[in-house]
Amino acid sequence: MSEALQSLLDLLDLERIEEDIYRGHSRSAVVPRVFGGQVAAQALVAAGRTVPADRLAHSLHAYFLRPGDPGAPIVYNVDRLRDGRSFTTRRVVAVQHGKPIFGLSASFQTYEDGLDHQAPMPAAPDPATLPTGEDRLRSYPHLPAETVERFLEARAAVDLRYVDDPPFGDFGTPREPHSQVWFRTNGKLSDDPLLHVVLATYVSDMTLLDSVLLAHGRGGWAVGDVVGASLDHAMWFHRPFRADEWLLYDQQSPSASGGRGLGQARIYTEDGRLAISVIQEGVVRVPREH
Repeated sequence: MSEALQSLLDLLDLERIEEDIYRGHSRSAVVPRVFGGQVAAQALVAAGRTVPADRLAHSLHAYFLRPGDPGAPIVYNVDRLRDGRSFTTRRVVAVQHGKPIFGLSASFQTYEDGLDHQAPMPAAPDPATLPTGEDRLRSYPHLPAETVERFLEARAAVDLRYVDDPPFGDFGTPREPHSQVWFRTNGKLSDDPLLHVVLATYVSDMTLLDSVLLAHGRGGWAVGDVVGASLDHAMWFHRPFRADEWLLYDQQSPSASGGRGLGQARIYTEDGRLAISVIQEGVVRVPREH
């Protein structure tokens, strides 16, 4: 296991303050606020620790309410909304400086057999044939060295490989609002199903709004031609998967308007099983000229 991955796992291992109250800390991000994927992952950890082990996460719905302060701890308060025969529901509110910064509802289910179908996996190149994230980032001479290092530090726990140039690599001309990345953790994980769901949640916030930027030829926050932040995030976990094995994140944007952009995606295992569906809306604004 890489040192960066162990550091991330330590970050997600929340401190229990008392029953249904947990505390977490933050790490550096590409932007000067708490990374949205981190707070979502930590909130899911808090929810999962109040649920029987035989009930697996099958969905989450979240709102980003305020920017998080990376220099202050985050307190996660868990409400036990329902414990049914098949489903368990939890609500989590993340608090900093006395104010909520994030809210999450998560649902867990006991295993059941049932009807089964899925959308087919789209075509994508073998991840082994793609440049590593570091190689791709260092290939763009227009990116300041500081920006590259911040990206690499923030993503060091994950092997994330773009199929095509990301928005910050090739911008200025609109492209199809469709993006693909392969990802897996930089090291093996335990067999705990919640951990794999939590790691996928963490990564899911890294690239989903890229497809919005592609549609308008914008490079994004890395080059400063848009400002933005996640607003809300929803995920459905359909089938078992491992976050330490290759997952294809197939993303597209059906709409942008009113200073907001919508991204939707499907995450597939390397052998073609649809594991996760994701939808996110974010603020995407063009900076005003002064």
